Amino acid sequence: MPTLPFQQVNVFSRDPLRGNPLAVVLDAEGIDDTRMAAFAQWTNLSETTFLLPPTDPQADYRVRIFTTLEELPFAGHPTLGSCHAWLAHGGVPKGEEIVQECGIGLVRIRRSEAGLAFLAPPLLRGEALAPDLREQVRRGLGVATQDVVDARWPDYAQLQGLKVGVFGPWQASDGDEAQYESRAFIAGDGAPEDPATGSLNAGIARWLLSTGEAPERYVISQGTAMGRAGRLRVERVGDALWIGGDCVTCIEGQVTL
Repeated sequence: MPTLPFQQVNVFSRDPLRGNPLAVVLDAEGIDDTRMAAFAQWTNLSETTFLLPPTDPQADYRVRIFTTLEELPFAGHPTLGSCHAWLAHGGVPKGEEIVQECGIGLVRIRRSEAGLAFLAPPLLRGEALAPDLREQVRRGLGVATQDVVDARWPDYAQLQGLKVGVFGPWQASDGDEAQYESRAFIAGDGAPEDPATGSLNAGIARWLLSTGEAPERYVISQGTAMGRAGRLRVERVGDALWIGGDCVTCIEGQVTL
């Protein structure tokens, strides 16, 4: 069995224990699908990624993203965490930006003093929820009818059932740097709530910016109810929407697969 470089990365928080953890296996060429899925199930994290040589000449690396149940074409915190691990492992991008290849195609990632940020992909669907579905979600969350301002389908690439994002003004319960707070409920995935969700907040940002209800740049707090301190930075530059945050390597070593 091969022994491969491994990192466990904390994403969307400077505090190593209060973001969203990600397991990253580097130099994973030759590991078959069954073994990848089994390792992702064993780590028991929301996502585990495997970094491979790209098949597209424009890309710097290729990533495969697994939950404990399935493979995903794209997800936000695995994108930033995988890029962080690739750079820390000595990866050198071909251009000024890093280009990741994954199931949805090529994803651009930029570096700045504020950390890493990925270019949000287009919405998969963005229409308003049907009244009966909106009511089902409201009842399931235990939210009063008058407290629901609006509801849309999120840009959640791994959407396979009823997975719900909640977004509103930040209550400033754990600091003063955010303007909004979000929560992500993922029934049936083994973890009922996600501590920091890049793809969900990318979809919400596209929605709010299109309606003029959010500024061009803002910070989201996520995970507070779970004792976490996730911070996601949203910035629109022209037509480009960037979702970023901090990444910290917590564990580095080798894994035998």
